[in-house]
This record gives sequence, structure tokens and C-alpha cells, in this order.
Amino acid sequence: MNGGSTIILALLLPLGGAVAIALAGRISANLRETVTLATAGGLAMTVWSLLPAVMAGERPGVSITELLPGVEIAFSVEPLGMLFAALASGLWIINSLYSIGYMRGNNERNQTRFYVMFAVSLAATMGVAFAGNLFTLFLFYEALTLSTYPLVSHKGDAATVRSARVYLGILLTTSIGLFLPAIIWTYSVAGTGDFVTGGILASKINGPAVGLLLGLFVFGIGKAAVMPVHRWLPAAMVAPTPVSALLHAVAVVKAGVFAVTKIIVYIFGVDFLFAEPSSGWLLYAAAFTIIAASVVALRQQNLKRLLAYSTIAQLSYVVMAAAVLKPLAEIGAAIHMVAHAFGKITLFFAAGAIYVASRKTEVHQLRGIGLRMPVTMTAFTIGALSMIGVPPTGGFVSKWYILAGAFQADNYFAVATIIVSTALNAAYFLPIIYMAWFMREPEPAAAAHGEAPWPAVLALAITALLTIAFFFFNGATIQLERQVVENLL
Repeated sequence: MNGGSTIILALLLPLGGAVAIALAGRISANLRETVTLATAGGLAMTVWSLLPAVMAGERPGVSITELLPGVEIAFSVEPLGMLFAALASGLWIINSLYSIGYMRGNNERNQTRFYVMFAVSLAATMGVAFAGNLFTLFLFYEALTLSTYPLVSHKGDAATVRSARVYLGILLTTSIGLFLPAIIWTYSVAGTGDFVTGGILASKINGPAVGLLLGLFVFGIGKAAVMPVHRWLPAAMVAPTPVSALLHAVAVVKAGVFAVTKIIVYIFGVDFLFAEPSSGWLLYAAAFTIIAASVVALRQQNLKRLLAYSTIAQLSYVVMAAAVLKPLAEIGAAIHMVAHAFGKITLFFAAGAIYVASRKTEVHQLRGIGLRMPVTMTAFTIGALSMIGVPPTGGFVSKWYILAGAFQADNYFAVATIIVSTALNAAYFLPIIYMAWFMREPEPAAAAHGEAPWPAVLALAITALLTIAFFFFNGATIQLERQVVENLL
């Protein structure tokens, strides 16, 4: 099978799986979940089969149709997209395993619809990862928003639907009102929207217009959650925990920061942005988001809301790293997408497991819970340490590269931002760890509970191990992303 056929299969396989899941759900829950896991495994195998060719320098691609002169639906696999697709497809397997334990343990309704829409969301994610131009990226970006709305509104009560409408409203408004005009502007001045090494805008636009166009892209891609376009993310916390994991670690937010990074590298070009002072605001906007979101997280008592604001801050690490415009920082941006994915999915898995086992949702309720749920809280501890950037976790590696890139650029503002935000991360995560392991549980013995159902515990144990493993085994990721760096400067 050639590269183009493999790309098409990666797009169609989750959609075919969604149909099969819907049919299997009419027969039995076990068959439905078997089909879900088989589809996730098949997608991962398909996507990962592209990796050797991309590592060897090939760029598989396929064009579907040309809608207007120069505007086509086309796909191409380059290192950033390969990393994103491999990450999302691999984590879908683990998330599906976790979902079985969570959805059954919590007696959730409409489970078949949940698994169907999850599969459709992964198809949209593959489209974002492999988009060969801005128009294709926009189509699948919107498809991802629409396909995740039923997941966010899954519970169906009035409060949940209201929050889900905030999620949908902000993401659609920003993409149609800002992202789409930025795409049209780019096509009009460059004559193309293709992702090209070195960018396509040099000599086509200059001065303040560069900063304005960059702003339309960054704030139009609301999934990147750069303030003030971030409120959709806390609103989405009404979703079941497997959906929160999808939103925060696997697909949605990663689609945002991936799109911003890809546009900086392949539409503007790093050399071009470096020479244009009007683009300098992005680093400061990202730094503000990092610090402000960390301060807000410090004040949260609901565990999932705390994790939501932590996500907003961590996403802007990727944006700030890309905005540093130096090779090591660009590698750091890519590595942080992986490190954050492993660490944050672990934290959300742990939060969901705590809820299923004990119905606890608030930070102050976690006193002594480590003795009752040792596997879950060990995983939570590992995920939290990765968010802080403590070795031996993946978060240390990505922060190391981002810091190295900041020093490479003599950008001490970025260095200071990382140092301050790391202290803030420690300030809201370490008390939870201390409370869980070293404080006495307030409930009487009659309130005893153990771990969540085994599929959920197994899933969070795997992601916690991946968080540590990435500290030691990150060479392939770095090697892949060096292909981007070698073509930058």
C-alpha cells in the first residue's frame, strides 16, 4: 500500500469503525467495545506504518479534489503531522480501554453514541494532522469541533447543554470570524495555502500586516486557548472524564497548538517571522496566558477545573516555544505536545477514577485517598510531577528544550516565564500530592472504597508509565522533529 492510500485509510477507518460500533451496540455492549478497541488498534497500526517513510525523509501525500483554482482538498504527511497523528491514534487505544471502565462503572447512558462520536472525532483529528493546506486544515478543524459537541453535551441536562453551547459557540465564532478570514487573506496574497518548508508569505506581506494576520490565525484557532479565547475549555469540563481526556490530551487542544505551530513553520516561515517585529507580540501573549492560567488554577477547588486551567497554561508553553523562533525551542514545542499528552491524560484518568470510586470531585476531599487508591494516586503524582517538570518525567525533557531554545535566542523573558510558571505549577500540584499521601482521611470507615474498575486503573497505569518512559526514550521524537529544524534556519 502506498503512502496516499495509507492516508486515505487512516481517514476512513475511524468512520467505518463508527458505523460498526453503532451496529454492534444493538447486539451487545461487549461486542461494541471490542469493535471500538479493534478500530483504535487498526488506526494506530495504519498511522504508525507511515513513520518509517517520514523518518527517512519522504513526504507521502494525496490530492482528493480541486474545488477552485488553487484550492483543493489534499493531504500530506510531514514530521509535525506525523507526530500528532501517531500520538492521537496511540492514545485512542488507551482512552478506549479507560472508557470501558469509566462508562460502565459510572453507569453512563447513551454509551453507544459516545463510542460512535469518539471514533468520528478521531477521523477529524487525522484530517487535521495530515492536512496538506490551509483549506483542508479548516475543514477538518471544524469537523472536529462539531463531532466533539455531542461528547461534551453527553449528560444531556440543562446545565451541561448550556456549557456545551459555550464550547461550540466560542470555537465556531473564532474559527469562522477570524481563522477563515486569515485563510482567505493568505490565499489572496500568496496564491496558495499549501504548507511549504520555509513558508509562503515572504515578500508577499510585510510590516504591521504580518502581526495582524498572525493574530487572526492565533485567536482564530480557539482550540489553542490563548487568552482571552480560552473560556470554552473550562466550560467543557461538564463532559465525562474520557471526553475531558480527549479534549485536553489527545485531540482537541493538541489540534489547536499543532495548527498554530504548523502555520508558524510552514505558512509564515521562521526566518520571515524573526525578521518582522510586528509578530513579537505572540510570545508575550503566550507568556501572559501561562502565568494567568496558572494563577487561576492555584485558586481552584474543583479538581477538573484545576486541571482545565493547568491545560490552558501548558498549551501556551507550546505556543511560546514556537514563538521563540529558534531550533531548540521548536523541538521543545513538539516534544511538549507529547509530554503534556502523557502527563495530562494521566491526571484526567486519575480524576475520573477517583470520581467513579468515591464520587469525590473537590481538592479538599482528597485527604488520605492515596491509601485507598494507591495505584490511581501514584499515577496522579507522576502526572503532576511531569506538569511541574521534575525528572524523570517527560515534562522535564520538553521544558529543557524550551529553556535551551530561549537561551539560544537570549530571550530571558521566556526563561523567566518558565521559571515562574514552574513554581506556580508546584504550588497547586504539590499540596494535592501531600494531602493525598500524608494527611488523615476525614471519612469514617463505613465510607470505605477501593480502586475504580480495572480497565480504568490499567489505562492510567499505562499512561503514567509512558510519562516516565518518555524521559528515557524520546530519541525517535527528537530525530523526527529535527527534520523540521534542519529546514528552518
